[in-house]
Amino acid sequence: MFSALFARFVALIGSIMILWRRATIPTPAQAVGQAPSIPAPRPQGALPTLKMPTAKGWEPGHLPEVAPGLKVNAFATGLKHPRWIEVLPNGDVAVAEALFVPGGISSVFDYAMQSTMRRAAAIGDSPNRITLLRDTNRDGVAEERFTFLDQQNQPFGMALHDNIFYVGNTDALMAFDYQSGATKLIGPGRKLASYKPAGHWTRSLILSPDRSKLYVGVGSLSNIAEQGMEVEEGRACIYEVDLKSHESRIFASGLRNPVGVAWEPTKQALWTVVNERDGIGDETPPDYLTEVKDGAFYGWPYCYWGQTVDDRVPQDPAMVAKATRPDFALGGHTASLGLCWLPAGTLPGFGEGMVIGQHGSWNRSTLSGYRVVFVPFQNGKPSGRPRDILWGFLSPDERYSYGRPVGVALAPGGGILVADDVGDVIWRIVGE
Repeated sequence: MFSALFARFVALIGSIMILWRRATIPTPAQAVGQAPSIPAPRPQGALPTLKMPTAKGWEPGHLPEVAPGLKVNAFATGLKHPRWIEVLPNGDVAVAEALFVPGGISSVFDYAMQSTMRRAAAIGDSPNRITLLRDTNRDGVAEERFTFLDQQNQPFGMALHDNIFYVGNTDALMAFDYQSGATKLIGPGRKLASYKPAGHWTRSLILSPDRSKLYVGVGSLSNIAEQGMEVEEGRACIYEVDLKSHESRIFASGLRNPVGVAWEPTKQALWTVVNERDGIGDETPPDYLTEVKDGAFYGWPYCYWGQTVDDRVPQDPAMVAKATRPDFALGGHTASLGLCWLPAGTLPGFGEGMVIGQHGSWNRSTLSGYRVVFVPFQNGKPSGRPRDILWGFLSPDERYSYGRPVGVALAPGGGILVADDVGDVIWRIVGE
């Protein structure tokens, strides 16, 4: 009860701060594209912009809006905070259901943030399971569902190869035996690698094109390493795991929170979407989509968008000097999480490129994200501004969220699937 009242109080204070900032700071243009205009940082100090809509969910018959030439339907409803999707070769759809688990509170801001996130249905008791959905008659709606795997620790990323089902728990990479058509995984599984839990807790997975390696996205513990770099060791990076030897190495680092990962087929290059730091402006810095190069360092926490220094952080000039500039800005605080490659011809009116699930902002005066977008590619690189595929997750006054998109994946039989963790829905998008 007190938490709810405190969340409302925080929302009131946040609204006052937002109005003040809107009156004193011009609204910047969205920082999008290969050469975005990124405003100078404006540190928000002890009273950061805190704006998050109250979770409402979808009323019967209420659907998100979709681009012309497309239609959307609920592939599955009644889930519990579905975050990530893995489509199996037989057409079964595995869905990871998990929640951020609140940690210790060390400040009034921590309490304010957790209270606000609870109101937005972003934290709580985690279901810690993977559900298997099966569309038996191929009509675009899952008629059957099974508890595929439970009693995990915030499961997220999934991958299947050679009858082994891999799961990225927040604290470990796990492997389970699998048989085609199975509706439940049996046995405790095998731990292949350990990771530091908490903070940015998601552990995304993707197999290499030759199926010999697995790549694991691990986010930072904090915003800008406020607790020191020692606790951040082994975080804010993408790992490469050899599936034969189980040896693991850091493939790329300086990535504050790399969540979605996907392969671009022209150059066989790994790409990711990264959530950048908070607390220095509506569009500063932008989240981004980038090719992940072996051995590259992308700046966190010392700098952003190349060598732009964050003077809130104790500096290391050598690390700043070697920071790699990302490829494509996605706007400030969009919380771009989901990522999948869209082959040409998958959706009418859309060519080849990347589909991105934008979970949506909390640290800006006007909300951003809360949609699924498409970035066109040509010759292995982004070639135009993002286009909306799916939107309508927010009420017009930004007070409520009906849903929030997260994971995206190619749907069995064509189209794409979208995990909506506030609406507790898996959406299916196909051509009309």
